[in-house]
Amino acid sequence: MVVDREKLIQIISEKSIMERVHQIADDISNQYKSEVPILIGILNGSFIFASDLVRAMKIDCEIDFIKVSSYSGTKSKGTVHLKKDISADITDRHVIIVEDIIDSGLTIRFIRERLLDAQPKSVSIVTLLMKPELVEIDFDVNWVGFEIPPHYVVGYGLDYDQKFRNLRGIFRLGGK
Repeated sequence: MVVDREKLIQIISEKSIMERVHQIADDISNQYKSEVPILIGILNGSFIFASDLVRAMKIDCEIDFIKVSSYSGTKSKGTVHLKKDISADITDRHVIIVEDIIDSGLTIRFIRERLLDAQPKSVSIVTLLMKPELVEIDFDVNWVGFEIPPHYVVGYGLDYDQKFRNLRGIFRLGGK
């Protein structure tokens, strides 16, 4: 499928994203003001959100990345494959997983379980977007930027076949 940039429909503006990122960063900074948490960004989609979030935080923190694969085009493959593991030792550390979007919950469940195996002090989750109609998880997501309907979206790090990550807002693919 070829996606025409002109047919993308903006659902969240850059201004709204940045306001929400700063609110979340303030909350994380207040919660961890006497700690140095390590943020684990999920590549590739969360890299812009993670960088904006870290820059907006008012506390010291560390960052590392993990890369998994679970999509092909607009369809979930139903399985998660680890492509790059973290390099930091997270044992007895406060860990914050930074995700771009949670739809079914398959990826975040896989990563959370993997990180819990390393016996961190705590594991929290922050996601820019969540599709509550589709999520099937049995744990809390600590910070949600925006809840959205179950449309396929791109922009602000999210892609369609590696394209559209550079868009400054969140857009859904054309249609109704």
